[in-house]
Amino acid sequence: MTNNEKLSIINSGKEYFRQIIIPAHLKGLEGLRLRDFDVNPFLINYLAAFLCGNTESLSLAKALVYPRVLGTSINTSFGSNIQYFIAGLKEITSSGSAIPGIDIEFEDALDGRKKYCQCKAGPKTINRDDIDTILGHFKEFKGVARQNRLRIADDDLVVGVLYGESNKLSANYKTISTTYPVYCGAEFWEHLTGDKHFYNRLTKAFGEVVEEDDTEEKHLINSVVKSLAEDIREHIHSIIDAAKQK
Repeated sequence: MTNNEKLSIINSGKEYFRQIIIPAHLKGLEGLRLRDFDVNPFLINYLAAFLCGNTESLSLAKALVYPRVLGTSINTSFGSNIQYFIAGLKEITSSGSAIPGIDIEFEDALDGRKKYCQCKAGPKTINRDDIDTILGHFKEFKGVARQNRLRIADDDLVVGVLYGESNKLSANYKTISTTYPVYCGAEFWEHLTGDKHFYNRLTKAFGEVVEEDDTEEKHLINSVVKSLAEDIREHIHSIIDAAKQK
């Protein structure tokens, strides 16, 4: 793969974050109010003090908002929208496949053979039912290949896991790997690009998206924190007023 193609993948990934991941992430923060949180009164003051060193309303608000910002929802968004990133790979490598169950076709940079690849997001992102689906697609493709006198070895049919480490693959992936290769994280990107450092370059580039233009993101987070802090102050005052009336 050429340096221009590698750069195109990086730029496509960054655009994927700008257009898909970040908006989905921020959407979950818009309009948050105190009533949207299931506040644990035994923990909230501790968490605020642990995070900010005090239990002022602004600190309480941060203790509620920051877990939302850094929580699991963005991981879910990344996995559910990964087809957009895969579509970008197809365009860049000119190797999108019309074969059912095959996302991309590429010449393996390590062994020089053409690979037929189904892409998955991460090392835990398939369930037990997906095993039969993936194996079924590969078996069907091998049958079509035989009819067309196309020699396809089992090692030419691969599952490419876009992030993670091979030693953390789920049991479902390990079942598939007894028949077909499962390339995970850095291994996948090295087979695709020939660059063993490409995975690190790509993951770093995703973080650079926010560094390049973080105005909207920071403004929204700060706005939500301030609004929530005001909610907390009003809530405290209402409790005090109610106590005075008794």
